[in-house]
Amino acid sequence: MRSLPLAGLRVLDLTRLLPGPLATMHLADLGADVIKIEDTGAGDYARTAGAVHGGISYFQLVNRNKRSLCLDLKQASAVAVFLRLAATADVIVEGFRPGIVDKLGIGYSSVSAINPRIVYCAITGYGQDGPYRDRAGHDLNYLAYCGLLDQIGLPGGPPALPNFQIGDLFGGSLTALVGVLAGIVDARASGRGRYIDVAMTDSVFAHSFFPLLAVLAFGQALPRGEDLLAGGMPSYAVYATRDGRHLAVSAMEPKFWQTLCQVLDRPDLQAFAFATGSEGQRVRDELAQIFAARSFAEWSEVFARVDCCVSPVLRFEESLANEQLLARGMIVEVDGVKQFAPPYKISEFSFAARRTAPAAGEHSTEILHELGCELDEIARLRATGAI
Repeated sequence: MRSLPLAGLRVLDLTRLLPGPLATMHLADLGADVIKIEDTGAGDYARTAGAVHGGISYFQLVNRNKRSLCLDLKQASAVAVFLRLAATADVIVEGFRPGIVDKLGIGYSSVSAINPRIVYCAITGYGQDGPYRDRAGHDLNYLAYCGLLDQIGLPGGPPALPNFQIGDLFGGSLTALVGVLAGIVDARASGRGRYIDVAMTDSVFAHSFFPLLAVLAFGQALPRGEDLLAGGMPSYAVYATRDGRHLAVSAMEPKFWQTLCQVLDRPDLQAFAFATGSEGQRVRDELAQIFAARSFAEWSEVFARVDCCVSPVLRFEESLANEQLLARGMIVEVDGVKQFAPPYKISEFSFAARRTAPAAGEHSTEILHELGCELDEIARLRATGAI
């Protein structure tokens, strides 16, 4: 059996809540030794605040395969322990406001002085510079500043609230991983690490291609719900069924649109796939009437047999039982809790939940012992509250 892809990589995870922990869980799933470092008080408050719908917290869903060490980094003895650990690490990921890690004495300059090959990633809402660097924020704020939130919703209505943290997950987790993995490759080749500055607002903004295309063409973004991928054309839209469910129509290529028109017995609509304005509205209204004539189940059966990019809009509990997602092994159970499996398939790599999400400080003694701390030193650190 080959070793795990990131076996031998040590990651110190100073992050809390969602973006950073998810990024480091991907590294842990791939075999990295991820040490989650929490303060000795509340620690990662996702442990409790993350239980938004009952007793299970999203903390459990984004912290598997990690070890936990609690350090009070306001104490010099704990900072000394962290720096000893940092000397053995390949990657550090933090999500504090700019300047906090430097005040604590564990910033990039301090760590790189003792470990020049360290890849040090900071995930923030607005980045390490600029007029907003010190502002607080959450996902909705980042979407608002980068112009995306204004694009989401129905024509004439207010911006819609997405039940998916686009900035946190796409910007804070996946963009950070791109930077970290690039830094790792470079550090292994050159012996020198990198500082990775990830701003969640930047990441969402840098991937908003269709609003940018509209500005380049017309001088401004199209109104909410009128851009091509926001309901502006008949071949890319959501339509209601007779029983109030919905179908997702994404028949953009001519062959798919023509097939759809044939299935609906409306060959006269074949020329209007990309119709916009009043003509596009007319075609969308006619399609809406057609789809409203049958139930969700009836249409689902029809389009299960036809390859034209029309799919049922599943409720999330239905997606958990979806045959395609199950066949891909996308749902796993860890300690009795359903979770998402990694969304990548790598040859000669089988995902395994080697550890459940750790209890706070669960591995403190183990990690410090590996670092060379004797039991009496660990006892002193514990007695002073440093760990």
